[in-house]
Amino acid sequence: MLKLFVCSTMAVLACVPVLASAQQTPPSSPHTVSGNEGIVSDYRYRGISQTFRQPAIQGGIDYAHASGLYLGNWNSSVSGLSYANGAGVEMDFYGGWKRELVKDTSLDIGLLQYYYPNAQMVMGNGKTKYDTLELYAAVSYRWLNLKYSRTLSDYFGFTSNTMGGLCNRDGANCYGAAPGDSRGSGYLEINANYELAPKLSFVAHIGHQKIRNYGKHDYTDYKLGVTYDMRGWLLGAAFVGTNADEKFYYLTDGAGRTRETGKAAVVLSVGKTF
Repeated sequence: MLKLFVCSTMAVLACVPVLASAQQTPPSSPHTVSGNEGIVSDYRYRGISQTFRQPAIQGGIDYAHASGLYLGNWNSSVSGLSYANGAGVEMDFYGGWKRELVKDTSLDIGLLQYYYPNAQMVMGNGKTKYDTLELYAAVSYRWLNLKYSRTLSDYFGFTSNTMGGLCNRDGANCYGAAPGDSRGSGYLEINANYELAPKLSFVAHIGHQKIRNYGKHDYTDYKLGVTYDMRGWLLGAAFVGTNADEKFYYLTDGAGRTRETGKAAVVLSVGKTF
C-alpha cells in the first residue's frame, strides 16, 4: 500500500519518468570494430608457401558499417626468400561494400592492396616492388562462396625487367626478353564452409591463378580441412596443395636448402576473433 500511495501522489515527478525509461531500448550502433590474431604452421597464399614452409604470426583489425561499407587491415610474417630486401612482413589494406541481396545470398565488392615494406624483386635487368592492387567481387550463398580477383597493377613484381629471359630450374622453358607486364592477372576461386556439428565445420577450396603474359606460372590450388571452435579459439587443420610447376615454384636458402613452395602439406592453425 505504501508503494501504491507514493506512486499515486508523486506520479509526475517520479513514477512516469521511471516507467518511460524502462520501456526505452538503447539504439544499436551502426559501427562494428573487431580484431583477429593467429598462428599458422605455414602461411599459404593461394596454395603457395610465403614462409619457406615455416610458421607465421598473423593478425588484423576490421571496421564495418551497417550500410555494408567496411575497411580492414591484416598482417602476416613472410620469408625474406619470398619477398627479398624487405621487412619480412606482408600488410594488406582493403575496403569494400557487402550486403545481402536476397535471403541467404550476399554480394561483396572491394579493393585489396598487398604491401611489403621495402621489399623488391631483383632479377633480370632491374628491380620491381612486390606491392599489388586487386579488385575483387564475390557472391555467397549460405555456405558456398564464389570469388574473382583481378590485378589493377603488375602481379607481385612480374614485369619484363624482372622476368625477361627467366628460365626454370633446369634452364628450359625460358621467357622472352620482354614478355610484358602482368596487369589483368586473375584468380577464380570457390570456397565452402559447412557446419558438420556444433562448433565443427568442414572447409574446402579450389582456385586457379592465371598470370597475364606468364602462363608458365599459372596453377590450380586446393584445400580440404576442418575447423573447431574451442571456447572462442578456432583450431584448424587442412591439407593444402597445388599443381604449380615445381621447377618455377621453389626457393633456396643461404644454407643451400631447396624447398618447393607449392608442395602439398598439412597446415595447422589456431586463431581468435575479438
